[in-house]
Amino acid sequence: MDEKIYDLIIIGAGPAGLSASIYASRFGIKHLVVGSLMGGLISETHLIDNYPGVEDASGFDFSQKLVHHVKKYGAEIMPVMVRKINKKADRFELALDGGKKMEAKSILLATGTKRRKLGAKGEEEFSGKGVSYCATCDGFFYKDKTAAVVGGSDSAAGAALYLAEIAQKVYLIYRKDKLRAESHWINLIEKNEKIEVIFNTNVTEISGEGKVEKVRLDTPYKNQNELKLDGVFIEVGSDPTVDFAKDLGLAIDEGGFIKINKDASTSLAGVWAAGDITDGSDKFRQVITAASEGAIAARSISNYLKK
Repeated sequence: MDEKIYDLIIIGAGPAGLSASIYASRFGIKHLVVGSLMGGLISETHLIDNYPGVEDASGFDFSQKLVHHVKKYGAEIMPVMVRKINKKADRFELALDGGKKMEAKSILLATGTKRRKLGAKGEEEFSGKGVSYCATCDGFFYKDKTAAVVGGSDSAAGAALYLAEIAQKVYLIYRKDKLRAESHWINLIEKNEKIEVIFNTNVTEISGEGKVEKVRLDTPYKNQNELKLDGVFIEVGSDPTVDFAKDLGLAIDEGGFIKINKDASTSLAGVWAAGDITDGSDKFRQVITAASEGAIAARSISNYLKK
């Protein structure tokens, strides 16, 4: 087994983890970034146009620039999964895929969120057969077809707008009477003739012969409870990935988010957290707040290591 000791291991390669890496390099911290998805979930986002200085960039391009910036400073990145973290006296031991083990004096958890499932009948059965959780990944397959996006958040709005560039028709199905996306996205949706919003409605079943052909609605749409379409994109939010936090016994709030102090430290000495998994930044889960928490954590870790 490969064993190596770092001052810091950052778990997660999204905006929080990569921003922390940039600052860790500048602080002279010997560290490693471990993450299975370079750039995090933001790499699957259709468009980023609310990050200062970045106009109309795809999530993939934005995330690749972050990765490039990290590598510019010579930071080590391993695109693998962490399987387990063990506390050993004044250090932490990480078990990685392939049997590798790494040790670190400090840990930064920046594991982000995992997409929430809709829970409709047929969802699992048709996953990959018309049910998708990533419009930018699978939108290409719906050229000149009919698709639906389920959800009312920024991510749902962005997915609908992206699909409208490809598909012939896009339904945006939301369980409430008003979208909770930013006004900017709502204005674009209202102006787009390809998008039709169906309010106060839930998708209760997804069905078809070998692939998605229709969905069942709990509220009639044009006097019908079924809607014929070719694909369903689920955008009903996400949950913080806090398995490691639970294993380490970190304090977690009622919403499942890791409690952090103003310096991004957690309830366990030597462990920090940043980004969408924390209760910081008023839970305003944006790229800019994740990056900010990552930078703050790196400075705090630098002070900790000096002591």
